[in-house]
Amino acid sequence: MLLALLVSGLVVALVVIGLFVFGLRRRLIQRSGGTFDCSLRWDVPEQGDASGKGWVYGVARYSGDQVDWFRVFSYSPRPRRMLERGAIEVLARRAPEGEEELALLSDAVVLGAVHRGTRLELAMSEDALTGFLAWLEAAPPGQRVNVA
Repeated sequence: MLLALLVSGLVVALVVIGLFVFGLRRRLIQRSGGTFDCSLRWDVPEQGDASGKGWVYGVARYSGDQVDWFRVFSYSPRPRRMLERGAIEVLARRAPEGEEELALLSDAVVLGAVHRGTRLELAMSEDALTGFLAWLEAAPPGQRVNVA
């Protein structure tokens, strides 16, 4: 009986510590500012996929001439993807379709793009999209940026 209580208490303590570290990591990512909620789907087929599969919820952070993208459900302090401003080519924007509506946040807009030859989709709020496109167009002179 005592062993069962000790094990249960240890499990609860580990869950609480895990949740605390989760929250602390997100706070540290957002501390420097310039962050926005952004779901990502990497290596998307050209014909598109409205099944809702492949979307990963994350937080993106502007960092000079790149956007660092972090998975929300991860303990890693490093970004999962780094998208350089000069290597992003915007293809189109659209509303979520089919089962994507369930996989994404309710006010999301999907932005199709190519980064270094890899097709990807970013889903973010309309306000975040406006800021992202403004950031892309604000590239220093001499950098080629393709915004559709």
